[in-house]
This record gives sequence, structure tokens and C-alpha cells, in this order.
Amino acid sequence: MSMTVAGILFIVSLLVALAVAYRYFGDYMYRVVVGAKHSVVERGIYRVLRVNPEGEQTWKAYAGSLLAFSALSILFLYALLRLQGVLWDNPKFPGVTDHIAWNTAVSFVTNTNWQAYSGESTMTHLSQMGGLAVQNFVSASVGIAVAVALVRGFARRKSGTLGNFWVDLTRITLRILLPVAVVATVALIIGGVVQNFSGGHDVSTLTGGSQTLTGGPVASQEVIKELGTNGGGYMNANSAHPFENPTPWTDWIELFLILLIPVSMPRVFGRMVGQNRQGYAILAVMGILAIASIGLTNAFELAGNGTVPHAVGAALEGKEIRFGTSNSATFGAITTLTSTGAVNSFHDSYTSLGGMMPMINMMLGEVAPGGVGAGLYGMLVLAVITVFVAGLMVGRTPEYLGKKIGSREIKFASLYFLITPAVVLIGVAAAMATSNHTTMLNVGPHGFSEVLYAFTSAANNNGSAFAGITVNTGWWDNALGFAMLLGRFLPIIMVLGLAGALARQQPVPESKGTLPTHRPLFVAMLVGVTVVLVALTFLPALALGPLAEGL
Repeated sequence: MSMTVAGILFIVSLLVALAVAYRYFGDYMYRVVVGAKHSVVERGIYRVLRVNPEGEQTWKAYAGSLLAFSALSILFLYALLRLQGVLWDNPKFPGVTDHIAWNTAVSFVTNTNWQAYSGESTMTHLSQMGGLAVQNFVSASVGIAVAVALVRGFARRKSGTLGNFWVDLTRITLRILLPVAVVATVALIIGGVVQNFSGGHDVSTLTGGSQTLTGGPVASQEVIKELGTNGGGYMNANSAHPFENPTPWTDWIELFLILLIPVSMPRVFGRMVGQNRQGYAILAVMGILAIASIGLTNAFELAGNGTVPHAVGAALEGKEIRFGTSNSATFGAITTLTSTGAVNSFHDSYTSLGGMMPMINMMLGEVAPGGVGAGLYGMLVLAVITVFVAGLMVGRTPEYLGKKIGSREIKFASLYFLITPAVVLIGVAAAMATSNHTTMLNVGPHGFSEVLYAFTSAANNNGSAFAGITVNTGWWDNALGFAMLLGRFLPIIMVLGLAGALARQQPVPESKGTLPTHRPLFVAMLVGVTVVLVALTFLPALALGPLAEGL
């Protein structure tokens, strides 16, 4: 079987599994977020937190609770990492330096999981499990909660509330993420992923040198990072490491877990607004963008443009032989289309145009299908912008799902879209204008691509890296930390503000002039608006990096 045929079969089988999961898992998540009953465990958590589970919050109160929870999480994780050297654990590693502790705490709380360190030689088991793995769960829950709050804004009439953040956070964690994680952990262990607490493993035969890696709960953490679409791995080599991802079968499982929740979220949206066809329309847009990206990434990598790839017949440098070029390209595309950032190959070694595709995936806002929750609310904001543009074209007040898109709504939507590109481009400019760009491994367009990729990944809360650039300095840790903070929480505030404005409205009835938002015309418009907005924003930067290198 050729590499191309194997790659196609890999993708098709994944699509079939996701098509089945869309309805059944989506319906399950819908029942979780709209259910009125609370379990005994949940009620116990509410008592500890002194939260009234029946009380609802305005969008400002919802945002305030979310920000307070995230701020406390950052402080706790920062303290844990700084103090790990004096806490009981095995292996015994010293406390993490201040700038790496800050960067890591922000990274995991913002669901980015950017790692400026080698996990197996820096973090103790306590830090990995009690700090980082916990944030893999709750930061993902925060993203889903925000998406659900926005959908409530569309679904409710003349309401001043969007639900209760603490109830949403608790339910999503206990009823969605934990059960799937338990089942998937067993599947990965069966597939050969290591799950132990041994003191160390000699992997000199794997690395070609003398190196001892610390063992640990790799299987469970691998599931947590993929299910929450997080990029952080227990091993520095991430999903290219045989302890984390030993076979093509485990590679398939990881990609399925990465896509499971984001692909199923449009079903939740359709059920909550009472129109399943609206969910299918959003899913169609996500699917078109995703398939185009996966196809182009595979095409560029399989073509292997360049002297060395042509000589050997494939662009295999930086890729694991057990996965091959096609599956590596598919993994790279999917983990940047979502806010995952996990890698099973070296993005810095991709062909020039192949390396451009992961950047474009993140520049799209990671909406195809995006991160857990973040993909849906990002796509819905783009849908609001699309109906606004359509309304301007025909001279009508734009409407989406019966809600008018006025000046207040479009301000929230526009600010949401502008924040992340501003953070990326300002960060790149600051790095290139100072001596900090000297940490690039390469010079010229490829070196610029390394800097552009780093800020694009941080601001979009992806967590992957081109990997050629050295970013474990004080300036880079602080700069990327602020990029993660701004890229995560400012857009969330805009989304919740938009949700609050929509929830207060009385829906208007459909008329002959209402734009149908479930038909192919709207799907095509939404795809076009998404691509055009990104092209207008980032094309100059891409022209200085991967496009210049490709030409």
C-alpha cells in the first residue's frame, strides 16, 4: 500500500468515526448542559464553593467568576511550580525558575500548554498531575462553558442571565471530560502507551545517545491533553515520543480525541437553538476549511519541494518513520486547526509551504473545528460578522437566529476578531525590532517564520512551536505569557458581552428578506468571510516568511 493511499484511508476512517460521534456524543453533551438535576457530588462541590446552583448570572458576573477562577488557578500553579523542589515527590527536581513558572502557569490555565522546558526533566509527578493535568481539564471546561453561554444568548428571550459559570464548569468536567478520559486512557494503555511511576527509563536506544527519561503517568496525561485539545506533553518530544504515541493506531486515537468535542459542539448549538440544521451549517463550514487544510498540507509535504526531499523521494526529515509523511502532515494540520498544539513531527522541518499551513490554521482563529468550545464560539462570532456584511449588501438590518445584529453586537464581534491579530503582529514586530530575534535557529524568511509561528501559537492558545527558535529566555517567556493571557481572556470577554446583548433581545419573526443561515449560500459566504478576513490581516506577514521562502 502506498503512503498516499494509507493516508487517505487514515483520514476517511477518522471522518466516519466522527460522523457517528457527532449525533450521539453531541446529544449527550446537550443533555449535560441543559439538565436541571444536580448529582450528589456536584451538590457537595457547590456547598464547598458556597454557590447556589439554581442562581443564574449576568454576563458580567459570569465573566467575573471566570476571570477570578482563572486568576486563582494561575497563582496556585505558579506557587506549585516554584515550590516543587521542597515538596515530596519522585523524581526530585528543583523549583522552576520564575519566568518559566509564570509562562507555564499562564500557558496551562489559558488552555495553550506551550512548553518552554523539557517536561520529563523539569516537572515532578506532583506538578504534572496536581497542577498541569488539572488545568488540562478545567481550562477546557472553561472554553466549553463560554460557548454554551453564547448559545444561550441566541436561544433566550428578554433574559438578563446566561447561566451559572460554576455549575457549567463542574458539570462539564465531571460528566463530559472525566468519563471519556477514563475510557480513552484504557484504550491508549492497550495500544502501548506507558502508564507507571517508575524512577527512570534508559532510552539511549531511542535517542541515539545516553539519556535517562523519567517515567510517569504518561497514558492518562496523554488522554487529558488530547481530549482537552491541549498541546502539553509529558515528554519533550510530545506525541512523537514512543512512550506517548507508539503506533499509528494510538495516533488515530489521539486525533479522534482531539476532534471529538469540537466536532460535536455544533450539534449542541443546533439542539439548544431548536434548529439542528443550523448546527449542520456550522459543521459544514468547519468541515470545508478543515478538509482543504488537511489536503493542502498533505499535498505540500508529499510533493517534497526542495533539493533534499526530491533526492530521497519524500520530505521525511523531522518525521517519525512509523507515521510517515502523510500521517504526520495530517496530525500537524488537525492539531493546529484545533487549539491542541500536540505534535508528532517537527514543524520547523516541513517544506516552506507545508510549514505555512499550520500557521494559517491558527490564523483562521482555530475555528475548523477549533478548540473545545473556543472553536464554536469563534465560528459563531464569524457568522455574526457574515450576516452583518450581508445586511449591508442588501440594505437590511442584519439578523441571525432571529436576533438583530446592531451596533453593540457588531462592536463586540469586531473587537473579538481584531484582538488576536493585534497581539500576534505587535509581538512579532517587538521581537524583530530588538535583539530577541537572534534566538532564531535560521536566518532569512525561515527564521522570520519561526518568530511569526511562536506568537501566532501563543496568541491563539495553540501551544505548538516551529521549534527552531529558542524561547526559554526571560523576554520570550514574559512576552509569550502576555500574548497567551490577552489572546485568551480578552476575546472571551467580548464573547460573553455579545451573549449578554443577544439574550436581552426579543427575537424578531422571519420575513421574506431574512437571510437563511442554514443553506449552502450562507455556508459559502461564511467560508469566504473567514478566509478573506485572515488573508487581509496576515498576508503581508506570510509574504515575509513562508511565501518568500517557498518562492
